Amino acid sequence: MTTLLSTADIAHIVAAHGLPEVLRRMVEGLEAGFRRWQDFDKVARVASHSAEGVIELMPVADAEHYSFKYVNGHPNNGRLGLPTVMAFGVLAEVATGRPLLLSELTLTTAMRTAATSVMAAQLLARPGARTMALVGNGAQSEFQALAFHHLMGISTLRLFDTDPAATARLQRHLRAVPGLKTVACASTAEALQGADIVTTVTADKRRATIVTPDMLAPGMHLNAVGGDCPGKTELHPGVLEAARVFVEFEPQSRIEGDVQQMPADFPVTELWQVLLGQAPGRQAEGDITVFDSVGFALEDFEALRLMRTLAAELGLGRPIDLVPALDDPKDLYGELLRLQPAGLRAA
Repeated sequence: MTTLLSTADIAHIVAAHGLPEVLRRMVEGLEAGFRRWQDFDKVARVASHSAEGVIELMPVADAEHYSFKYVNGHPNNGRLGLPTVMAFGVLAEVATGRPLLLSELTLTTAMRTAATSVMAAQLLARPGARTMALVGNGAQSEFQALAFHHLMGISTLRLFDTDPAATARLQRHLRAVPGLKTVACASTAEALQGADIVTTVTADKRRATIVTPDMLAPGMHLNAVGGDCPGKTELHPGVLEAARVFVEFEPQSRIEGDVQQMPADFPVTELWQVLLGQAPGRQAEGDITVFDSVGFALEDFEALRLMRTLAAELGLGRPIDLVPALDDPKDLYGELLRLQPAGLRAA
């Protein structure tokens, strides 16, 4: 049998443990996964692009488990009452191919994206960062805000979105969080003033210059989260030239990340190298660092494994017959006949 985790199951897990604890455990899982980077069979995701958006499959495997995520990105979905991003995923047993888990990944992806941003910032940002600019106040923004507040001590958020209603909603959601101050700003440039960390989470599928070099300050760390497919960027090339740039999986980032704008030999460092001490992170107080985040399948692999563990601890999830349970593995036709309602069986 395969376990099905629904959106309600994920919400139950967060209610039982609290979002900060789930995010903390997710960061731990991500770090553990990235530290054993060489154990994974890795490929860039497979994408199908259209004028309206993109649909992607993201596979990865180690010797024990295989996972994939189905995910879309359609910036205009809000007009249809649909999320910009929708996702589900599968965790399977490598030894047999048996699907162990079928899970929602829309809510879970929001949490793992925030956890990945925190993991990178813990490696790259200046110690003692307390102010973050959050540019793009859509569906991901609360998760980013709360992850950085609870796990990195961010106490002031400087907010900007081209839609003031999105910023107002975010402020309402965060109003009751102790020790967290939010400041609505009139522009990206204003939001970045005095920020130790900058997180951009915009959704438009286009080459954009959300952050320009004149907005930078020495010592800044930037999480560029929104640029995640060909033709979609957030940072001016001059920002990348002024910074030391870190990525998840270089072959994918060269196609989908902000570094798609740069020459093929533009230097980048994969995060796992920093975690294992094979490459330096921040080298000086005044360094500007960029995490060019596009999302990678290893992150979903670890998120699926964590949710499977937490669900089992709480007795959540529903067993489903995703594949037939055969008395005789060679008699698939017989199983089809057995499962048919007696009154509807064809002659």
